[in-house]
Amino acid sequence: MKDTLETLRTRTVLRNYSPRPVDDATVEDMLDAMVAAPTASNKQAWSFVVVRDPRLIRRIRAFAPGIIGTPALVVVACVDRSRTDRLPGHISQKIYRTSKLCVAMAVENLLLAAHSLGLGGCPVSSFRDRQIRDLLAIPEHIEPLLVVPVGHPAEAPVPSDRRDKKEVISRERWGRGASAGTSA
Repeated sequence: MKDTLETLRTRTVLRNYSPRPVDDATVEDMLDAMVAAPTASNKQAWSFVVVRDPRLIRRIRAFAPGIIGTPALVVVACVDRSRTDRLPGHISQKIYRTSKLCVAMAVENLLLAAHSLGLGGCPVSSFRDRQIRDLLAIPEHIEPLLVVPVGHPAEAPVPSDRRDKKEVISRERWGRGASAGTSA
């Protein structure tokens, strides 16, 4: 496995997949990493549907234009409202909003695990909610947030350009770009 920092630095979006399937043990490793993500107040207000059936993946792709290639599997990452709605009003809304971030962190763990295992993927938010719910029999209290295709790369992924750290990171105060290790 790749070094953790190298995995973080080199992960990139993958949209073009080879037809090679992903074995069960690899899928389980990725799912273990996914559910190990941080979660607000340990509510774990998330739920996931893992789809490996090629026919069902084709149907999902029909309602998710952000899925460009044909992946070996798709993970539909959802917020579980039953774990947030039973709390008092303002707390429920806060936990619900934070739970969306927790789902995103779980998806990032999934993508990092995929990358470290020689796979890749791409979080997709452009999908038709009702059709995905119907295809996967997702109940109303479960809210699909992201559809995540995962698979083996058809070709070597090309990293996207990133903004320079000096452009996006301030140190101590906004707009102050002292280099790392410089004492004030």
